[in-house]
Amino acid sequence: MQSAVDLVRSGQAAGRSRRQPMSWIALAAIIVSLLSLLPLAFIIWIAVQTGWDSVSALVFRPRVGELLINTVLLVALTVPIAIVLSMALAWLTERSDLPGARLWAWLSVAPLAIPAFVHSYAWITLVPGLHGLWAGVLVSVLAYFPFLYLPIAASLRRLDPALEDAAAALGLGPWRVFARVVLPQLRLAICGGALLVGLHLLAEYGLYVFIRFDTFTTAIVDQFQSTFNGPAANMLAGVLVTCCFVLLALEVLVRGEERYARVGSGAARHRQRSRLGRATLPCLALPAITTLLAIGVPFVTIGRWLVAGGADVWRFDEIGLALGQTLFLALAGALLATIAAMPMAWISIRAPGPLQRLLEGCNYIVGSLPGVVIALALVTITVRIAMPLYQTLFTILVAYALMFLPRALISLRASIAQAPIELERAAASLGRPPLKALWSTTIRLSAPGAAAGMALVALGIMNELTATQMLAPNGTRTLTMAFWSYSGEIDYASAAPYAFIMVAMSLPLTWLLYVQSKRMAGR
Repeated sequence: MQSAVDLVRSGQAAGRSRRQPMSWIALAAIIVSLLSLLPLAFIIWIAVQTGWDSVSALVFRPRVGELLINTVLLVALTVPIAIVLSMALAWLTERSDLPGARLWAWLSVAPLAIPAFVHSYAWITLVPGLHGLWAGVLVSVLAYFPFLYLPIAASLRRLDPALEDAAAALGLGPWRVFARVVLPQLRLAICGGALLVGLHLLAEYGLYVFIRFDTFTTAIVDQFQSTFNGPAANMLAGVLVTCCFVLLALEVLVRGEERYARVGSGAARHRQRSRLGRATLPCLALPAITTLLAIGVPFVTIGRWLVAGGADVWRFDEIGLALGQTLFLALAGALLATIAAMPMAWISIRAPGPLQRLLEGCNYIVGSLPGVVIALALVTITVRIAMPLYQTLFTILVAYALMFLPRALISLRASIAQAPIELERAAASLGRPPLKALWSTTIRLSAPGAAAGMALVALGIMNELTATQMLAPNGTRTLTMAFWSYSGEIDYASAAPYAFIMVAMSLPLTWLLYVQSKRMAGR
């Protein structure tokens, strides 16, 4: 009888443990989500002040239709191409006996070290007539496909080969095994990566300015910088938010609610790599050409301008100041964004439902907005409500956390999804307090995902331009601000050292990202 009573008490304690962390984590997620809604609230407030007649006149006009067509075509072409390219590279580097697979895997991640606008700067310097939609698709795929390659490759490493063996034993061929067994298990990675790429395409500015391709973001920034027409730019931002809602709905629809975790340390054995045989040389061409276009062109272009500029372009006092400020802002912003993303990532996997999807959507909305809109929202709020916070370090770090929250959230969500909830329950049933049970199981197992998320956020902060220009305290001059200033004056030689340093700084973070993705698979 005593053991039964103890069992009941243990069950009640475990139930309280499961409810208590949920309440605290849910409260933290709600607070973060409300903060992420500030830019959207700013747009709505401007719309209300503007009035329906002015809003309809600003939104329902031919120019908005042109921008919408450009943006939709850009996303509809870039994302599928990036998915196919990333899946092919991931399979070759993780599942085949491709010569130098480890090197090609690293080179498939390395383009993340090159800012998107530096990719565009390199291509427009090499091919001055490169403009329009297909130029945007080309540069966007080369700049952003690693966001898809990383989660797909990590998922391929963790898949249980016994499932594929069982399907093959039932008579399915290699292609049908891939389509019916492997591809469904990659759904979460593909959806998360595709959403991340899509949000970047909606918010990117510098890349499309170089190749002279108009999107909603370039039009919004032009409105603010040329005429300071707040209502017109904010109405364009409202259409951009609608596009984000469409992407979110598609991602939720395709992702589903399947379980992706297994109890245990992972697959019982590593899958034997497929032999390429005579297809080795043709298969080598894909990573080789991708590396040449995504890494070779930017490095050759930057090197050419450094040689042309000589020693005069290395202004070390100016460069040193920009380097120190960039490093500090990147590290502080990455830490804040990762901490803010943890509650939402936990709820997304452990307690899915209507509330979770609503809160998650709030966090993704801000990722679709250009930095200038987020910056203007924070400027308005600080000037009207909290003047002492205007152009302070606190404000710019909050802006970074809001802008790059989706990067941290995607990495943490995929990592927590592979940490079985049974471990949390087991720790709680052994008498550990809720927060200690959470810390000793899920948080520790998701540490690689947190590190990967921090690296992604730091990379984004290093490359951020518009929000930094508007929110940074007086005297701030980051690497991107200096690069944009010189390139805007068509002084490509003086801009080259800053491009080189940005790439050199980003390479260690990209390497960390690559190493952590390996550790997530236990390798």
